[in-house]
Amino acid sequence: SNVRPDPDKVLVDIVDYVLNYKVDSTLALETARNCLIDTLGCGLEALSYPACTKLMGPIVPGTIVPNGAKVPGTQFQLDPVQAAFNIGAMIRWLDFNDTWLAAEWGHPSDNLGGILATADWLSRNAIASGKKPLAMKDVLIAMVKAHEIQGCIALENSFNKVGLDHVLLVKLASTAVVGQMIGLTRDELINAVSLAFVDGHSLRTYRHAPNTGSRKSWAAGDATSRAVRLALIAKTGEMGYPSVLTAKTWGFYDVLFKGNAFEFQRPYGSYVMENVLFKISFPAEFHSQTAVEAAMTLHGKLKDAGKRVEDIKKITIRTHEAAIRIIDKKGPLNNPADRDHCIQYMIAVPLIHGRLTAADYEDSIAQDPRIDTLRAKMECVEDPQYTKDYHDPDKRSIANALTVEFNDGTKLDEIA
Repeated sequence: SNVRPDPDKVLVDIVDYVLNYKVDSTLALETARNCLIDTLGCGLEALSYPACTKLMGPIVPGTIVPNGAKVPGTQFQLDPVQAAFNIGAMIRWLDFNDTWLAAEWGHPSDNLGGILATADWLSRNAIASGKKPLAMKDVLIAMVKAHEIQGCIALENSFNKVGLDHVLLVKLASTAVVGQMIGLTRDELINAVSLAFVDGHSLRTYRHAPNTGSRKSWAAGDATSRAVRLALIAKTGEMGYPSVLTAKTWGFYDVLFKGNAFEFQRPYGSYVMENVLFKISFPAEFHSQTAVEAAMTLHGKLKDAGKRVEDIKKITIRTHEAAIRIIDKKGPLNNPADRDHCIQYMIAVPLIHGRLTAADYEDSIAQDPRIDTLRAKMECVEDPQYTKDYHDPDKRSIANALTVEFNDGTKLDEIA
């Protein structure tokens, strides 16, 4: 039948939430403010890395956009699509911005690339024509809603298990909130969100051995900038695709999700921003955060016991299934992006040096032969209870435990 159906419920629910939900949670807005500061800090730190800055600026060098969005920490003033890429890439570069852990993990503050670029561009144009700019509260509300869309879909739906990257959800959430910011009608916003689903989606190839590479640091910038582009396309009155998810044979579910429909644990509100996780201590893939903490503790205990890393015979890493799937890695590590997704590397550096910073993933540190020697002595073992607690919405645990055994037969107490 060629009868055009009503829009899929998933599209309608996202759009009605973005247009109608009133964010009145003090905790959500306070957390969003902290998240804004944290995310900008991560982006500014990344500007000291040439691998990041070489990707930044306009597509055609020398282009300046009147009333364009400014990229913090740089001289660039760009159109909102390219500004979103710039801001999104610097935010994510060091793997240090916030994290959401669920069936699909991700980093909801990646959406700030599109939100901040659009808000700045709209505000500069408003001022130029004698109108009022947006307030920062508008940015915070957009952040809360983008976090919520990305995080609520992630709770029960694993895109990584079908080989798709979580930045799909960044593109989706950014399209919805940016579309609202630029003034799309309800029908136009439904069209925009459908365009985000019908789009090409990133494979996770660049996050996993043997292909791990730096695209994982700019993939979210790419996704949030694509969202701004799609929202602007929808604003021209371009049509959408109402059964983009549910169409037989040709819809998202049949083509990319093994025929399964999305499942939902809760309606959209402000839950995700209120419960998001910040990386306070280490720029490291989040499933390893507590393992790094344990390694920092063990660094001190090695000294107390009069031992050196050369005396270690074996290290057992008791962990959860997601950590094993993503960051348990043997063999050579080829670049910083490879190293910050290897739990063994992220344990070895603090055991040796008593620290883990963004600079510790660079070649100058990685060439220390003690690191790979230690990595070869580590083994990951799944603890089913850790995996269960990881998925428990009341716990949202991310536990790791390390046991160090020495060549002389002695061992240190496990640090969990």
